[in-house]
Amino acid sequence: MDVISTVPTTAATAGGPAELSFHAAKKHIHPKSTPDWNNLKVIHRNTLTPRTYFFLYQNEEDALTRDVSRSKSQLLSGQWLFQLSKSPLEGPTDFFHQDLDTLKSSQEWGSIQVPGMWQCQGFGKGPQYTNIDFPFPVDPPHVPIDDNECGRYVTGFDLGNEDEHHQLRLRFEGVDAAFTVWVNHHEVGYSQGSRNPSEFDITPFVKYGATNVLSVEVYQRCNGSYIEDQDQWWLSGIFRDVWLHKFPRTHFEDVHVQTHLDDDYEDATLEVDVKLNSDASVALRLLDADGNEVVKKTKTGEGSILFQLRIKNPHKWTAETPYLYTLTLVTAGCALTERVGFRRTELIDGVWSVNGSPVKLRGVNRHEHHPDSGRAVPYEFLKRDLLLMKRHNINAIRTSHYINDPRLYDLADELGLWILDECDLECHGLFVVGGDGIKFASDNPDWEEAYVDRARQMVMRDFNHPSIILWSLGNESGYGRNHAAMYKYIKSVDKSRLIHYEGDWNAQSADIISRMYHSIRDTESYAKDRSWDKPVVLCEYIHAMGNGPGAIKEYIDLFYKYPRLMGGFVWEWANHGLRTKNKDGEEYMGYGGDFGDDPNDGNFVFDGLCFSNHTPTPGLIEYKKAIEPVQTRGVEDGNKVRIINRYDFISLDHLRCKWRIVADGSAISGGDILLPKGIKPHTEALVKIQGFPNITAPDCHVNLEFSLAKPTNWGQVGHVVATGQVQLTGPAGLHNLHQLRAPVMCSSLALLNPTLLSIVSPNGSSWEFDLGIGALSSWKRSDRPDLNLLTEPLRFDLYRARTDNDRGCDFGRNWIDRRLHQSKNHLIQLSWEVKADGVAEIVVKGRIAPPVLNWSLETTTTFRFTGEYVSIQVHGHPTGHLLPRAWGRFGLVTAIAGCERVRWFGRGPGESYRDKKLSQLVGTWEAPVDDLFTDYEFPQDTGNRTDVRWVEFLGAEKEEGSAAPRLLRARYGDFEGASFQALHYSTADLDESKHPYELYKRKREDTVVHLDWMHHGLGTGSCGPETLPQYTLDASKDFDVEIILD
Repeated sequence: MDVISTVPTTAATAGGPAELSFHAAKKHIHPKSTPDWNNLKVIHRNTLTPRTYFFLYQNEEDALTRDVSRSKSQLLSGQWLFQLSKSPLEGPTDFFHQDLDTLKSSQEWGSIQVPGMWQCQGFGKGPQYTNIDFPFPVDPPHVPIDDNECGRYVTGFDLGNEDEHHQLRLRFEGVDAAFTVWVNHHEVGYSQGSRNPSEFDITPFVKYGATNVLSVEVYQRCNGSYIEDQDQWWLSGIFRDVWLHKFPRTHFEDVHVQTHLDDDYEDATLEVDVKLNSDASVALRLLDADGNEVVKKTKTGEGSILFQLRIKNPHKWTAETPYLYTLTLVTAGCALTERVGFRRTELIDGVWSVNGSPVKLRGVNRHEHHPDSGRAVPYEFLKRDLLLMKRHNINAIRTSHYINDPRLYDLADELGLWILDECDLECHGLFVVGGDGIKFASDNPDWEEAYVDRARQMVMRDFNHPSIILWSLGNESGYGRNHAAMYKYIKSVDKSRLIHYEGDWNAQSADIISRMYHSIRDTESYAKDRSWDKPVVLCEYIHAMGNGPGAIKEYIDLFYKYPRLMGGFVWEWANHGLRTKNKDGEEYMGYGGDFGDDPNDGNFVFDGLCFSNHTPTPGLIEYKKAIEPVQTRGVEDGNKVRIINRYDFISLDHLRCKWRIVADGSAISGGDILLPKGIKPHTEALVKIQGFPNITAPDCHVNLEFSLAKPTNWGQVGHVVATGQVQLTGPAGLHNLHQLRAPVMCSSLALLNPTLLSIVSPNGSSWEFDLGIGALSSWKRSDRPDLNLLTEPLRFDLYRARTDNDRGCDFGRNWIDRRLHQSKNHLIQLSWEVKADGVAEIVVKGRIAPPVLNWSLETTTTFRFTGEYVSIQVHGHPTGHLLPRAWGRFGLVTAIAGCERVRWFGRGPGESYRDKKLSQLVGTWEAPVDDLFTDYEFPQDTGNRTDVRWVEFLGAEKEEGSAAPRLLRARYGDFEGASFQALHYSTADLDESKHPYELYKRKREDTVVHLDWMHHGLGTGSCGPETLPQYTLDASKDFDVEIILD
């Protein structure tokens, strides 16, 4: 039965305005049907079968160049016409009917760069960052119709008459999130799966010898968005290249290459499965890296040809030996090439192995990111990423959490990187909305094809890459029947690789067990399990957010100790900041909330080993050290050093080694070490140092440096891959200094007023002590009697500006709950006198405590003023209720006028903390104060230097090239773990600023100096284990410390 309604219509009357009239009509529905992007039954319409990523060429000669500009393809990327609407139902919905000239002349249309994200080019509501939450109402499989930005793209392309008699394939390498395509006003099809390719046959719709119009409508959201909830910016658009492939009348449809090594891992069978669109003869050739022919064969087949060729002892492909052969396939009218790496991956007695040898993954998770263009990453920027990884000893990438730009895999094949290739799948946000999260999608049969499609797209595109050694079913999507279906599909087409999925805790549909952010203890527990048949990988660990990560070495040591542990992938490679400006035009890297986006997850998008411009943070330097391929174990028999080769396949023959002696204030030049030939992987060796001196001086160390002896495709001769340092003699204690320097009688000790005590030495230096607060408030040198070096009194400090790792774990929250940041020094009593030896002594009893609470750190501090130095001895005793779990630090803080540089003996030159220090070797270092500051993109504690014996604070050079004058020196003697920090910012400045530009406005002329005896470790508590017990500055313990200032 029709539904009748009364609808007004307009009717004109003679000589008067139109009038409304009504008639009966059928009910109207808008939209008329469920849009493709909200229809779970429509994943693709009219797309071609997924295939491997290859280009066809006219002939073998062109194919061997691998120059895509010579291929039978046309790149359509560039400037396109663009229009954005708030919804697919708004704006020029019939735009695909318009010709190019009409649209170009319309003021409603602008231009946009393809590839690119429209939010990064000034269109729409702007970028939005969430970690887990969906930024729209959750109603799977539906997304809002009225809150779904729609980008409309139009461009033209020309075809010549020579393009006739070709199948024309329009290929989109990546479109976020879904799109419909028209050519010359004819609808071609629809596709979704943002990071997956889509290919359409547009042959019936094109014109030759004329300009063709390509129209694309891109939807910000679709039902697929529910399984694309990766921890990154929500960005939209055609963000990878668009190609028009021209396949001749007879052509290759697909090719799958497999290399089967025999059980001796020596000889191989090369299997090449060729799919053609018709019967044809195919000529195959395999060339080695020098272009020499290894084998050739010609076969004729009906649509499918299988080559199986025995190859005698080929070079084996590994991440350390990325030897590539070139395969050419030629048929009438076209040719293609594939690179071939001979390798075999498997489990041997449960141990993950390649080519018969166990391998450790020293990897990173990598999102696609560029600070200006978002996920549209230029090739050179991508290449720089991988080169940087190789130069920092990284050997593996997890493509979190989607297949990456196809060119990444080509680079990984060339440079040598293991790849864990991951499906474009995550639905984390479905698990925070109530109910059973897996029932929404992962365990819902209605979603099976959507899940399997993503596995199919990944495997079919990336099948031929030797660098890919593991497939992954996605990330953080629970575990359900659809994961099992994905596993079954992948195994049906590729039995040569293992399958990973962390969400499958019992590894029902995975070949390995995967965990993320497991503690050292829990990881070791897995490793010690006696009944296991599957290895364990940490797919995410040592969360690299802000100042950190701490305690990397402890994980790496476990990997080497236990065969079951495969290694792991640091979360993550780089911060995802997007370059923007504040209202004053000051540039900075924006994070969640900086673009008016709500909801958002703030600066959690800054959690990488690189800054947002993809330059190394101190965390990457530390990771490089932890995973270095040569470890120095110690000195034996006086002049021999024990080392271990941590490579998995190669010896150390490609390296050279140098040594030198470093001592307090000096360095003794050393020489070369002749490394023994053929040090096998995973084995130790003793190397002899020729000309090793007899060491008697205190605090001496021998340094070793391992560098490339020959250039590689990622590093030059001399590139340092590993360093070693062994302490040979212990440091001198402060008691030695007391004995060497007899105290000199102070000329005067006078009370200037009831709360100010003056101490003057015979050499003209003077101090003032504030009796009201119990603190040294003035220090004047004899050469500058008018200048008080101390712009702030010298006081104790227990708190550090919280790092991201502090804020994310209980320690940081506990500090705020216990008001550690509000603690202050309070005087209880003090006394002063001149001792019999002529030393002026002031004893201060104090209490460091916060408001509101009862806890305190009681201190007894003895200041001894001699003619040459001030000795400060402290006894600390924590007391009261609700003590903090840990102190952030314990030390002295002041501010020094005129300090421009710092020189020290300790770890350097970069920043270091108790659990992030091994990359920084002990030595004598000097740097400007500004260079001691690490400019984290979210301000936090920075610039600490640890394991310091002494530190000098220097003024400006009087003349260019002259030595900078020393203003103040601090000496810790043999106290272990002492630190200093010298910045133009206070702790409060760092703690309260939320962006660098806010911090810069607080920059001071003086230098805030922290002299810490102890400092709390960093940990990885932003998303993972908090600071380990051995690096925790326990707030419940008494202590006695001393420092000498002069």
